[in-house]
Amino acid sequence: MCAYVLIAEDDPRQAEVLQWYLDAEGYDTAVALDGRVALARARDHEPDLLILDVMMPHLDGLTVCRTLRRESDVMVLMLTARAGEDDLLLGLDVGADDYLTKPYSPRELVARVRTLLRRRAQIATAGTLHRIGRLVVDLGQHRATADGAAIDCTPAEFAILAAMAAHPGQVFSRAQLMEHTRGFDRESNARTIDMHVMNLRRKIEANPRRPAHLLTVYGVGYRLTDGT
Repeated sequence: MCAYVLIAEDDPRQAEVLQWYLDAEGYDTAVALDGRVALARARDHEPDLLILDVMMPHLDGLTVCRTLRRESDVMVLMLTARAGEDDLLLGLDVGADDYLTKPYSPRELVARVRTLLRRRAQIATAGTLHRIGRLVVDLGQHRATADGAAIDCTPAEFAILAAMAAHPGQVFSRAQLMEHTRGFDRESNARTIDMHVMNLRRKIEANPRRPAHLLTVYGVGYRLTDGT
C-alpha cells in the first residue's frame, strides 16, 4: 500500500509541481490550499506525512502543526520562506519533524519525504520493547512512558529516544542522532538535535535542569541512562 502524503501549500503552481514529483514516486497525494482545509483533511483521512507551508491563509502552518500534534503523531515536513534559526526552532518546537527553506529543489523535498517515511516504517515494524529504569520505549506501538505515564513525543523526539533506548549508556554524537531524525540542514543540525533533547528532557526528567536520564557528554553528544 502506497503512503499517503498531504500537501498544504497555498501557491497552486507550487502545489502542482510537488504533487507531480510525489505522484511520480508512487505516493498517493492530495492538496490543500489553505490551513483550515489542510487541518480538516488531515483529521478526516490522516496522512502518513504532511508537507506544510508555514504561511497559509485562514490558519497558519504553525497552528495547524501544533493542533495536529495534540491529536496524532503524523509526520510533518515544514516549508518556509524564512531562513532564520528562530523560525527553524519554532517549527520544531510545535512538533515539525523536518524543515525545508524556500526556494528548494523538488528533488530534495522528495528525498526528505522518502527518508521520513522510511524511518517511520522502521520504527513501526521493529516491535521491540526497551526498559531503561523508569522509562519504557515501545517501538512497535510507537509509545514511550515514564513511571507508566505516557510521554507525548513528536516523531523526531521519539526517534531519538528509541535509538538511545536500544543502546542504553552508549554515547551518541549529534551527527549519529541526525541519522535517526532524517537529514536536517547542515548548518543547523547540531542546534536541531539540541532542541529535540531539550524538549525530551522537559518530558522525561523530574528536573530538566538536572537531568538524570538524558545526559550530556561534553564535546561528544548525549547518552541515555536508567537514572541511577
